[in-house]
Amino acid sequence: MSGLLRGRAFGAGATVGVVAPASGFDSARLQAGTKALQTLGYRVRPGANMALRTGQYFAGTAQQRADDLHAMFADREVAAIICARGGYGSQQMLPLLDLDVVRANPKPIIGCSDVTALQLWLLVQCGLASLHGPMVAGDFARTDGVDMASWNACTQATAQWSVGTGDGLRVLKPGIATGQLWGGCLSLHVSTLATPFELLPRINRPTVLFVEDIGEKPYKIERMFEQWRQAGKLTNVTGIVFGEMLECQQPAASYELEQVVLRMLADFAGPVAFGLRSGHVRSRNVTLPLGVQARLECADGAALTFQQAATEPA
Repeated sequence: MSGLLRGRAFGAGATVGVVAPASGFDSARLQAGTKALQTLGYRVRPGANMALRTGQYFAGTAQQRADDLHAMFADREVAAIICARGGYGSQQMLPLLDLDVVRANPKPIIGCSDVTALQLWLLVQCGLASLHGPMVAGDFARTDGVDMASWNACTQATAQWSVGTGDGLRVLKPGIATGQLWGGCLSLHVSTLATPFELLPRINRPTVLFVEDIGEKPYKIERMFEQWRQAGKLTNVTGIVFGEMLECQQPAASYELEQVVLRMLADFAGPVAFGLRSGHVRSRNVTLPLGVQARLECADGAALTFQQAATEPA
């Protein structure tokens, strides 16, 4: 990967494409999320195949889902691609992606959870910046589901801005780190190890790593980090930011996940922060610009500052 490929900034009046790259969605929730986007002034263009269902939970076959994604990239009127929801299935599309179409028509893919597979594979292969954040049938479908300050900063090509204490971030280990922001759903990262589609390759540059997940018990999180460590994937990681980690507790245990994290990262030299409200969250999903240069500072408080815009000025 050389350089960062960015789409154009977009706002009210822009057309946003909606795709379902993984599991099917609840129609009522999609309708509510679509209405919310329209209230913000966006024109919403749904994928041709997204209402299809195959297997027990997929939104169409892998090829049909890939066809929708290709069509949105190729459509010059579409400014950004927002996913309906996650679930499972994005990994199935990776061998089918036409990377030349993506490179010729850069635009951000917006979503989280299973969408991590798409976002990071296109960052690995094309250098495409994406937005880790709200989805149409998820956060946009609920009241107070979207953090608008971070959404606007990412979509409006803001060159430097920060998230911090007000966004749930708190210090676990002090220090300062800089590097390219990389990350997303932890279990999606680990599921690609030893495949041709690894989402955390051996990156030869400083990297600030963001990880989040839902419903994973502390010992499972430690096991995934140990797998990463033994695979040599943390070599150039300078700082680590954990998400809210919703429901990632051991029932009736006498310890918290933060205590496990502190122990398992006791030998990690960089700063560690915890609680950033992005991805699987209770409310106000924070949008993060994956691929940009960032600075993590953990002292009296924690702040993650983005030193590069996620989109180019329109």
